[in-house]
Amino acid sequence: MAMSQTEIERMIRDAFPDARVEVKDLAGDGNHYSASVVSSAFKGVNKVKQHQMVYAALKGKMGGELHALALTTSEG
Repeated sequence: MAMSQTEIERMIRDAFPDARVEVKDLAGDGNHYSASVVSSAFKGVNKVKQHQMVYAALKGKMGGELHALALTTSEG
């Protein structure tokens, strides 16, 4: 079963309470999303680690319930 846009946003916000999060369903199929996450938690952290932090927030659902996520992160 696919994840909803709302569930993805909630999981990211739970991990990064100060974040500005924008999630879009790219294909309209509930399987391909893009997410932009801006958080102070990323201060001084390289992009690879930032993405790993977001994937960790999704608690193992990436690659399973969440098929594809185009991710953009930045320090906010």
